[in-house]
Amino acid sequence: MSESVKIGNVEVGDFPLLLAPMEDVSDPPFRALCKQHGADVMYTEFISSEGLIRDAAKSVQKLDIFEYERPIGIQIFGYDIDSMREAAAICEEANPDIIDINYGCPVKKVSCKGAGAGILRDIPKMVSMTEEIVKAVNKPVTVKTRLGWDENSKYIVEVAERLQDVGIQGLSIHGRTRKQMYKGEADWTLIGDVKNNPRMHIPIFGNGDIDTPEKAVEYRDRYGVDGIMIGRASIGYPWVFNEIKHYMKTGEHLTKPTIKERVEAARKHFEMALEWKGERLAINETRRHYTSYFKGLPNFKEYRTRLVTEDYAEQVFEILNEIEETYVGEAIL
Repeated sequence: MSESVKIGNVEVGDFPLLLAPMEDVSDPPFRALCKQHGADVMYTEFISSEGLIRDAAKSVQKLDIFEYERPIGIQIFGYDIDSMREAAAICEEANPDIIDINYGCPVKKVSCKGAGAGILRDIPKMVSMTEEIVKAVNKPVTVKTRLGWDENSKYIVEVAERLQDVGIQGLSIHGRTRKQMYKGEADWTLIGDVKNNPRMHIPIFGNGDIDTPEKAVEYRDRYGVDGIMIGRASIGYPWVFNEIKHYMKTGEHLTKPTIKERVEAARKHFEMALEWKGERLAINETRRHYTSYFKGLPNFKEYRTRLVTEDYAEQVFEILNEIEETYVGEAIL
């Protein structure tokens, strides 16, 4: 594909790799690492529309975006159309490149209120809400969603058309239903059907289970999508973006990051987290990344336990230094 993909007027590259919006993961420190290692488009963690319009500190802090992250989308979720319209306008003031609507989050406390993937049980409302948000802002609006609520309601081909008709400029589809949560295998067949529907003219991005360069190439070629959104495979492993790009270009694998590079990334991640969200949150929310930063290291259990239980920043840095000294020169599986 030689032409650059565009979301509205925003150029996002020839075959963009997008960092999925993930709660307590896709924050500025992690996004900075993913950008450095080849991600083309960033999305914030999802932000509650109710939280934004009530000026809740946690929601407002998630509006923090930085110039080096561009192009970046701010993602919002909610069940009330007026609140979502108002929240989209607040997001626009933060000056992202894109406003994204979350119609995909399967978590009970979100979906059972009719937000996130919950709206897949009410397609007319999903379409009206989207239309109102598109009208409320001047930025391009994109949507992230799933195939349907359950096996019997996989209406994504029709839904995609209807969302395009009310003005969205890009669509990311996770290849599972809400009922599946993250279990089983993502089914990309319907994602391909949406992309290959002659009525569609906006970019379609596939999401779900892409965790190797080979799979990225296979799914690109088989389903014809315009780009791929990567979520869980990037947690603690921001190198995945450049690895996929290199493989797409050359058919060869990049050398895996060394221990020194892994420790450096974990350290940088933690430093930025401390700066952005303070010690307590930085310690708690960076823990989920450590297992992946050091995946494949032999006899790592003791270090992992210490990393995920340590309560002071100074000690976390000491443990990271220890890991580097212990494993320098060690082969990583």
